[in-house]
This record gives sequence, C-alpha cells and structure tokens, in this order.
Amino acid sequence: MESIGAIQSANLSSDLGQTMPVLVAEDNPVFQSMLRSMLTKWGYDARITKNGLEAWEAMQAADAPRLAVLDWMMPYMDGVEVCRRIRTAAHEPYVYVLLLTARTESQDLVEGMEAGADDYLTKPFNAQELRVRLRAGRRILDLQQQLMEAREALRVQATHDALTGLLNRGRVVEILFAEIARSARERRPLAVLMVDLDHFKQINDTHGHQAGDAVLREAARRMQAVTRHYDSPGRYGGEEFLIVLPGCGARDGYVQAERIREAFAREPFAAGGESMAVTCSIGVSSSDACADGEACRLIREADEALYDAKNRGRNRVARFVSDQPSAESLALTKLAKFSEA
Repeated sequence: MESIGAIQSANLSSDLGQTMPVLVAEDNPVFQSMLRSMLTKWGYDARITKNGLEAWEAMQAADAPRLAVLDWMMPYMDGVEVCRRIRTAAHEPYVYVLLLTARTESQDLVEGMEAGADDYLTKPFNAQELRVRLRAGRRILDLQQQLMEAREALRVQATHDALTGLLNRGRVVEILFAEIARSARERRPLAVLMVDLDHFKQINDTHGHQAGDAVLREAARRMQAVTRHYDSPGRYGGEEFLIVLPGCGARDGYVQAERIREAFAREPFAAGGESMAVTCSIGVSSSDACADGEACRLIREADEALYDAKNRGRNRVARFVSDQPSAESLALTKLAKFSEA
C-alpha cells in the first residue's frame, strides 16, 4: 500500500455527457472514498475494486470499463501486472490505463509505461490534473470508437449489397469456397440454392423500378427470416440470389428451398403502395462431401436446376440430378449383387 498523500479537494461541477464507467483499483479506503467522490461529481460511473486481483477479474466481464485507474502497489497483484495482463489479452475495444504511483524514479515510470500504461499520475495528486487526464483518455477512446465504426462501415460496404443488405456476389462466393474447404475437411454435406424471382421484369415495367427495388428488399427480408443464422444468402446479380447451406445434403437443401418458396408465395408483397403476388423459382445442388475446386460445379448445377424449375412452370423447386450414379446408389447395387451370390 502506498503512503497516503493529501488530495486537493475538488468542488467541481459534473462534466456534461460524462457517463463512462471507470474501473478504480485502490486498496486504501481513504483513497477509495476520495476517488469515488470525485469521479461521481464529474459524472463518471466509478467501479471500485480493492486489489489487483479483483481489478483483473472485473476486466474479464463483458461490460468491463474501457477506462481504468490502477494503483501501482496493491495486494495480490500490482497495477503494473494488471496492466501487463490487459495488454497481453489484447482487449478490443481498447482499455485506457492510468497508473497512480508514489514512485518518482524515471526507471519506475519507464517500467509502468513499458507494461502498457497510457499515462501516470504521482501521489499526492491534484484533483484537477486527474480530471484532465481522464478527459484525455476519454477523447482517445472516443476517437478509437469512431475509427472502429468507420472500419466496420467500410467492411459492410465491401461485403454487402447496398440495396438488399445481403452479402454481395464476391462475398457469398468467397464463403462458398470456405464452406467447400470445410466440407472436404470434415466430410460433411453442403448444398447451394439459386433463387430467381419469377417475371421480375414485368414488375419493373408495370410498376416502376422503385417498386422493383422494394420487392428485392422484401425478398431479401423473407429469405433471411426463414434461413438459419449460419446460412449465407447473397445477391448474386439482378433478381438472382445464391444461398450457401452448410451441413445440408440434397434432401435438406430441397426442404430449405421449399421453405423459402412458400415464404414468397404465402403473402403478397407490398411495393409502391400496391400489393402484388411475387413468386420465385429455386434450383438446388448438393454434395455429400466436397473437393477443392467444386464451387463452379455447385453453382452451375444449381443454375441448371433453376432453369428446369422455370421451364416446368415457375414457382417451384427443382433439384439437380446427375446422370452419373451416386456413391450411395453404387454401394446399394454392390450389396444387392453380394446378397444374390
């Protein structure tokens, strides 16, 4: 425990808009009380811990504060070790750490900063100085939050279709390649659906392109509503959609496709103040276990099945059936011949 120094009293008004939680690790009851009082006056949510171990455990919570004030000398674990663990864990979003210390030797301060501290304040400290250092930390954290939001916005723009919010063509094909690799590795089935809106050109020609856009957005919403959270629906182009279904064989893929078709046909679409019937045709392709390079084959087979569904009257699901016998049918044939023998 560090020696108690006099803390200049601060009768300061609350900082407007300051609601950020602050983790305080301090083993001295007097400093605990003073820090709680000051932080509360300034509008922070002070979360007091009594030693380094409590502080480290508090930092593991899902809602852990992003701003931490750590005393250097504490029981069980000192502030420098807590800071070192925070940096090793590579928390994101970033945790801004301010060390409180009675040490003034330059080597001690270097040690604290090398452990990952962002700033330090020597005891006894001036309350106004603590306040402005917390403000500086808050500004840095706010800037980092803005950068993270900008990064996420750029990621979404790069991977999602602007109109429907679904994955764009490049991203859904990229996911298909990844799922093919996993299918080959784990020997699990994989299905691909190609979905096309029936007579979509007539919607654009009759009701206008804004109505057509509304139909595409509603189609995307209905597909997302009936697919599993780990399926990957994406806009492949125009009114065509590609859906990757991990773990689905031919039968399961067909069932999922029927669920999507029914979601379209069950209720009319509202677009441009009008209500219109919209249906879709779906082609299904699948593989019991993929091999590298099969993305093009699965897409081509789903596309062929889609055209078969359209040629047979639309508003239906068609499954690609290969001219070559499947491994399962070959095994059954061999078993029958063995039984006859």
